[in-house]
Amino acid sequence: MSDHFLLLPLAALPFPNIDPIIFEIGPFAIHWYGLGYVVGILFAWWYAKRLVSRPGLWANETPPMRPEDLDDFVIWAAAGVVLGGRLGYVLFYDLSRYIENPLDIIAIWQGGMSFHGGMLGTILAMLLFARSRGINAWSLLDTVAAGTPVGLGLVRLSNFINAELWGRPTDVAWGVVFPGGGPLPRHPSQLYEAALEGLVLFLVLRFLTHRRFRLKTPRFVGGAFICGYGISRIFVEFFREPDAHIGYLAGGWLTMGMILSTPMVTAGIWAMATARKSIPAGQER
Repeated sequence: MSDHFLLLPLAALPFPNIDPIIFEIGPFAIHWYGLGYVVGILFAWWYAKRLVSRPGLWANETPPMRPEDLDDFVIWAAAGVVLGGRLGYVLFYDLSRYIENPLDIIAIWQGGMSFHGGMLGTILAMLLFARSRGINAWSLLDTVAAGTPVGLGLVRLSNFINAELWGRPTDVAWGVVFPGGGPLPRHPSQLYEAALEGLVLFLVLRFLTHRRFRLKTPRFVGGAFICGYGISRIFVEFFREPDAHIGYLAGGWLTMGMILSTPMVTAGIWAMATARKSIPAGQER
C-alpha cells in the first residue's frame, strides 16, 4: 500500500470555515487575527497588574514597579509587538518581496507577523521604558512574560481560522484538509502551537510565579518563557509546513523557525541558571 493511499483525505476532519472577518463597518473590517493581538496585549497588561499587586510574590514583599507603570507601558509594548513583529517578518521571511514592493510593508492587514521580531521589539521597548522609570528591566520582563502565552495561543487559533501556516501532510485521524493546502489532510499545527505556546506555557509560568515564587529571582520567569517558547516552536516545526518561498534548509529538515528559536532556548537556559539570588531592594541595576 503506497504512502499516497494512506494520505487520502477520506477520514480527514472537515475545516470549520469560520469567516476570518468578525464584522465589517463600511470599509473597516475586524479580523480574528487582529482581535487575537488586542486581547492578548490587554490580558498580559491586566495579568501583570495583578502580579505587582501581590507583594508576597516578590522579594522583600516589594514589587519592583507600580500598577500605574504598567498602564503606561502597555502602549510601549503594543508598539514593540506590532513594529517588531512586522519588521521581523520582512527581514527574516520575505525580504526580497518587500524590496520589490516596499509599500506592502505597511499592509499589516494582509498578514505577515514574526513572533521573534515582535519579541525583540518588545524587549527593546522594555529596556527603554525600564531605564526611563528606574525599574529593574529583568523584573519587567518577568512580569510581562507571565501573561504573554495567552496572546500567543489566541493568535495561533486565528492562524487556524485564517487557514494559514498549516502543517505537513499526514495520515493521523485528526488531519485537516485546509483550503488552499491541496487535497491531502495536514497536521493542524496552528492548534499544536496554540496548546503548547499558549495553554501549557501559561500554566507552567503560573506554577513558577504562584507556587515556586520565582518572581523573587529576577529573570527566571522571563527565561522560562523564552526557553519554553523556543522548545515548543522547535517541536511544532517538525509538523509545520515551512514557508513556500523559504522551504527546508540544511539538507531538507531544518526550518527558519528552528534557526530563530534555537538561540531562545540557549538564552532562556542561561537566564534561569543565573537567576539564583534575589536582588535586594534599592540595588537594582
